[in-house]
Amino acid sequence: MTDVRPARRLAHIPPTVFSEMSALAVRTGALNLGQGFPDVDGPASVIAAAEAALEHGANQYAPGIGVPALREAIARHQQRHYGLSPDPATEVVVTTGCTEAVAAALLGLVDPGDEVVVLEPYYDSYVAMLEMCGARRRPVQLRAPSFRPDLDELRAVVTHDTKLILLNTPHNPTGTVLTREELQVVADLAIEHDVVVVTDEVYEHLVFDDALSTEGHVPIATLPGMWERTLTLSSAGKSWSFTGWKVGWATGPAPLVRAVLAAKQWLTFTSGSPLQPAVAHALDHEPDWPRTLARDLQARRDVLCDGLTAAGLAPRVPEGTYFATTDISHLGWADGREFCLALPERAGVVAIPTQGFYDDPEAGRQLVRWAFCKVPDVIHEGVRRLAAADLAR
Repeated sequence: MTDVRPARRLAHIPPTVFSEMSALAVRTGALNLGQGFPDVDGPASVIAAAEAALEHGANQYAPGIGVPALREAIARHQQRHYGLSPDPATEVVVTTGCTEAVAAALLGLVDPGDEVVVLEPYYDSYVAMLEMCGARRRPVQLRAPSFRPDLDELRAVVTHDTKLILLNTPHNPTGTVLTREELQVVADLAIEHDVVVVTDEVYEHLVFDDALSTEGHVPIATLPGMWERTLTLSSAGKSWSFTGWKVGWATGPAPLVRAVLAAKQWLTFTSGSPLQPAVAHALDHEPDWPRTLARDLQARRDVLCDGLTAAGLAPRVPEGTYFATTDISHLGWADGREFCLALPERAGVVAIPTQGFYDDPEAGRQLVRWAFCKVPDVIHEGVRRLAAADLAR
């Protein structure tokens, strides 16, 4: 039999922790407070728009760059929210979710040996894609319990050897929303060292009062001198609760968008023909949906965080996203993964160990991520189970 082995650069990357823990939830019948998918679909009008597109012939290949209606709606979205005016013909590309946007951006812009600065802990696809590119990863850690960047460390890490800075704000898994002041330091460094910035802003509309009381989400592309060196990535999945549709985008100056498109044509080429006009409808005709969702999520966040505190798992209260993080070291477990594997039997609940988001598992070994994008009844029942369980090792 032929000896089939994974490619060298990916051989040591384990399967995603999300799939492992979601499979554990299915196998045990536990409540899934781990993986970040909502329990309720987005606006009915958007579903109706997808149905209409299916019925009226939008069932063949879409243009590789995306259907014009969606690219134009994305451009209007950027103008309406941030005062940015990308040309939909050359400065917007539609992708198969933000995950493909990240993959195509890195494959299109990073060569083997290039140095990429990235915030740690990081969404797990970043590691896989940087490995595929053969990049040298330079993490800047958001350390518990505040999960804010050390700006002096950032200044030391970004040098003339840096090819690209990969940002994520609002940040998964910590829930940190980078401030204008923090982003200005990134911008100053990018300009000084002539560095491209790729920014994953998939949770852009899901920020809470903690962040809004200052300024809320600030796209780094809006800062002086940054439009011409920034690729901004996002999607409809989180903000409109259609995570399974996998419709995302990248916006930025034409040369950077061309780099994304050059890689994307060898990934999916195109996808979601009937979903693209439906997402255009969401952007243009359901603009208030994300704001309402953010208010609802904040209420659910508070229920989860209060319940975790009552169960002896006091979290760091997030400023955005779907997630809250707790430290479990005081409970006597060796690490978060051991805790999460035992949790279904102990409490009938599943969470996500955060150590998988770090290069060095020791850095996040004591941390566990919880999702509050579930219906209130699920969150109430989950925290009730946790409070009633013996969680000590």
